[in-house]
Amino acid sequence: MYAVVSDIHGNLTALKAVTEDMKKFDITGIICLGDLIDYGMQSNEVVEFVKVEWSDKLICSLWGNHENAILTSDFNHFSSERGVQCAKYTASVLSGEAMDYLEKTMIHEGICEFLESGYKILALHGSLNNIFWKSVEPEDVKGDYRNYDIVLSGHSHYSHIFTKFYASDNHEKRNKHSVLFINPGSVGQPRNHNPFAQYALIDLKSRSVSLRAVEYDVEKAMSLYNGCVDDFYRIRLKNGV
Repeated sequence: MYAVVSDIHGNLTALKAVTEDMKKFDITGIICLGDLIDYGMQSNEVVEFVKVEWSDKLICSLWGNHENAILTSDFNHFSSERGVQCAKYTASVLSGEAMDYLEKTMIHEGICEFLESGYKILALHGSLNNIFWKSVEPEDVKGDYRNYDIVLSGHSHYSHIFTKFYASDNHEKRNKHSVLFINPGSVGQPRNHNPFAQYALIDLKSRSVSLRAVEYDVEKAMSLYNGCVDDFYRIRLKNGV
């Protein structure tokens, strides 16, 4: 059983709830699709928690668009000025230890591929068309994934599971190659109208997927906001928007 997590966004309360939920299962490895930091008030604490609690389980840990923006000081791609100001605030409070982990341990390119149980798996923060800033969507996968069996992506904060069939010269499989697409949703800032902390579990033997939604203390996470970022990021936690 593998856990797939994405978009924690400085929400330690949600991250702890998800990690506790993982203990119910025999987790072989954790795949992290990026955005440990920003929006939430505990980016340093999230990085430290992942470093300590997940170190022996991580298969890969990717930079998301927020790591990319903050660690390269490139704030030109955010869709709103409040996003820019929030990212600059996060950059100003990141500890040396957190910066060191983000720089030296995570995969800067935001993408990696690996083999597990005979499956060729692609993990990326966004999509092949834009690794950091454009997400895979069921109606538009934004790229050609025919060379993979499973694609794991985040960024959108919307969970999904769907299969796309590509043409293939394989008569035994009726000239089709199936690719399973999974977005685990967001741990720390879900936007699918469900405020619970969200992640995914994959059983590669059966190729089955479970989208988990874990209750956590949203009010506690909201209480940590200190007025240094737009209140939008605090309020949205309550409704999962």
